[in-house]
Amino acid sequence: MTLDAVTSTRPRDGTVRLAAESVSLAYDDRVVVRDLDLQLADGSFTAIVGPNGCGKSTLLRALGRLLRPVSGQVLLDGRAIARTPTREVARVLGLLPQTPVAPEGLTVGDLVARGRHPHQSWLRQWSRDDEAAVAEALVWTDMADLADRPVDELSGGQRQRAWISMALAQGTDLLLLDEPTTYLDLSHQIDVLELVARLHAERGRTVVVVLHDLNLAARYAQRLVAMDGGALVASGSPHEVLTEQLLAEVFDLEARVVPDPVVGSPMVVPVRRIR
Repeated sequence: MTLDAVTSTRPRDGTVRLAAESVSLAYDDRVVVRDLDLQLADGSFTAIVGPNGCGKSTLLRALGRLLRPVSGQVLLDGRAIARTPTREVARVLGLLPQTPVAPEGLTVGDLVARGRHPHQSWLRQWSRDDEAAVAEALVWTDMADLADRPVDELSGGQRQRAWISMALAQGTDLLLLDEPTTYLDLSHQIDVLELVARLHAERGRTVVVVLHDLNLAARYAQRLVAMDGGALVASGSPHEVLTEQLLAEVFDLEARVVPDPVVGSPMVVPVRRIR
């Protein structure tokens, strides 16, 4: 199986692939997200933004079936994700947490090969299709020359590309990324987001990414979802969401929103913190 093969089983463009219906999420007795509705369309690139502690990563964990809602439900292709077998979910949806950790000494090639586990069983062991998917993922992310390098010896940007390679080899057409640019310098942030943008544009992946940097979110995502206090407060194109009023109300920030001189997306220029 090649990486393009997974697109043949995708629903038609415009279909809702992933949805939250009246979802409330909590850690013990502390409610973090309350009664949230969200729909993510096939082939879309969505960035979830908002201040620290607003529930962005918590929502992403629920969308990726790592956190069960206390009420409401998450739907994957119209089915309750909580009642869908784990292996079946893993063939469709890949989630990269904010700081993924590989076992000490694990090589890049072995890490990427782990992406093939959802496709294997006691009846189906490692195959040529698996080998081809891993090789193609490494080439596509420019990691083939580092296949024998231990993951813990890589730079931050290389490490993120290795994890994205694993998700690519997994063959999923839904990719959720939680702060993939954390701890990276600006050039490596651009490198990672350009790779994710290519996955979306050239491979047809549906992408959901949590980002803190509003200007990078506006540059790369087609749609922004803004959260505050565990609620969805705005959703739409970057131009619709990134307004001076929203920045004041959600981020306590007086700012000017001007066109990005390179791509024309809205660019936030901070003035001062309001409170």
